[in-house]
Amino acid sequence: MKRSFLLYIFITIAGLILIGRLFQLQVIQGADLDPNRNAAVKVIYDYPERGYIYDRNGKLLVANQLSYDVMVVPNEVTPLDTIELCKLLKIDKDYFIRKYKTAQRYSPWLPSVFLKQLAKEDFAFLQEKLHKFKGFYIQKRNIRDYPVSSAANVLGYISEVNELDAKNNPNFQQGELIGTSGVEKSYDSILRGVKGKKFLHRNRLNKIIGKYKEGSEDTLAVNGQDISLTIDGELQRYGELLMSGKRGGIVAIEPKTGEILALISTPTYNPNMMVGRQRSKNSVILMDEDNLDKPTFDRALKAEYPPGSPFKLINALIGLQEGVIDSDFGTYCYGGYRYGNKESDFQKCHCNIFGGPIKLNRAISKSCNSYFSTTYRKIIDNASTPSKGMDIWSNHVKSFGLGNYLGYDLPVGSPGLIPTGKFYDDNNKFSWGATTTISNAIGQGEISTTPIQLANVTAAIANKGYFYTPHILKKANGKNINNPKFTIPKKTTIDSKHYDPIIEGMHTVFKTGTGKLSKVNGIDIVGKTGTSENFTIINGIRTQLDDHSILVAFAPKDDPKIAIAVFVENGGYGSTIAAPITSLLIEKYLNKKITGNNRKWIENSMINLSLQHIYDQKEIILKTAFKD
Repeated sequence: MKRSFLLYIFITIAGLILIGRLFQLQVIQGADLDPNRNAAVKVIYDYPERGYIYDRNGKLLVANQLSYDVMVVPNEVTPLDTIELCKLLKIDKDYFIRKYKTAQRYSPWLPSVFLKQLAKEDFAFLQEKLHKFKGFYIQKRNIRDYPVSSAANVLGYISEVNELDAKNNPNFQQGELIGTSGVEKSYDSILRGVKGKKFLHRNRLNKIIGKYKEGSEDTLAVNGQDISLTIDGELQRYGELLMSGKRGGIVAIEPKTGEILALISTPTYNPNMMVGRQRSKNSVILMDEDNLDKPTFDRALKAEYPPGSPFKLINALIGLQEGVIDSDFGTYCYGGYRYGNKESDFQKCHCNIFGGPIKLNRAISKSCNSYFSTTYRKIIDNASTPSKGMDIWSNHVKSFGLGNYLGYDLPVGSPGLIPTGKFYDDNNKFSWGATTTISNAIGQGEISTTPIQLANVTAAIANKGYFYTPHILKKANGKNINNPKFTIPKKTTIDSKHYDPIIEGMHTVFKTGTGKLSKVNGIDIVGKTGTSENFTIINGIRTQLDDHSILVAFAPKDDPKIAIAVFVENGGYGSTIAAPITSLLIEKYLNKKITGNNRKWIENSMINLSLQHIYDQKEIILKTAFKD
């Protein structure tokens, strides 16, 4: 009797616990249960149209085209004719098995992409037959379309969310498209929009029995916002044309706003290559590490080069600020600068001035190494120790935005290197001084910069002491972007009064100096040519390769509308390639066309000039060295 009584009590308690648990799950927690992760709920997604992308003048750069994906929900799949479905989808059985297992591993009851981006003709044919294959269905979505085949490095591309990303982020589904590089990545949250959801309730037999909560949880899709970029699409395309057959980077900035007018990296590729069924095949080719062209590597933002002679402008500004020189200070040049007693302690100069005195304006226009090495030495030696002098120099240099990522709104970049006193203290076993680091005087040595950094330096000079953080977004949904990060100026450590003699010297560069052959009638161009030595390590030996061609400039002189930096890898003297390309870009932007027979001849020469033979030779040298 007692045992049966205890059994009744046990059954009663167990029943109450079960009822209580069911009440908790269905009533208390049921209201908060996420239908996205509920096996009894089927979610149907309505993907929004991704926002369009325009240039600063309203020209369409990125649009959309309709795509058809074959989706699968593994738990809904019934026995089927695999061979027939494979023929319809134009795939083999191994592919079918592999994709089906991937879908099962992701989730038995959630939809995932089985086959993406069907051709329109395949979709029409498949749609008639798909009812025979339970668990498979067609989902429409938009993929990108590029009306113009330029600015691939700026625009970037979109790609599918992978299995791991989908598991880590409940807002994403496997196969969903998100921005992966360029503007598509930086502003993905604006462009992507919000997908709509429809929740359907199903019973224990997995059959749909109606709307979940009578559709109260359903949401409508919200299309992504259109955006306008700061770049000038025509200038971008023209710059890429001028850089045909060359490797390098070009950045053009509007000094008064920091808006990026052009961001050119070559070699480049057609952005349509990263769209559609051929994307995977093309990406393998484009991202091949053995391909030294590296078309997906953004040289304008990531490539680090010695700045060469344009860096002399900063040393001159620091010399003026620190009071170790003035505009009347002069030096003598006898083919170079001797900084020690050894025969090798001699820095050659190509200013072609024998004697002197050489003053600031002439030193800039003729790019005299002796003048700027003397100035640099005075700056370092002006402090109590070389380390303190180097720190003073380094702080001035960094105020121009060098040695850091600048803070622009694109997802990639390189900081470059501006050495400090500690840098040399840590890397020298013996004492060091200004002569040990004398290469810094002419933009060589340990200094490295990116094209966008030098363009920003040029904008700071054009503004006589301040710059705006470079940025690529101009408008979103038709409204101007007023982000304080990009609208509050950043000041350099150099007083504004010291910029006038520097600008006059840069103006002389294009009047009678190293850039005179590239001057444009009616436009006062202010600039500085540069030839950057290029070294690499081969079998442990520092080996010199062909020099880089560099030029920085802004125009017009008295009302700057464009500041630009041009790097052409292995292009030789800055006056021979970088200078004419710069002047053509400035003329194109300000006048909208190239006029005059001589200017047309220069334009055709730059378009048709290829340095591929130099790159091929360089590739042979590097491959042979690494093979050995």
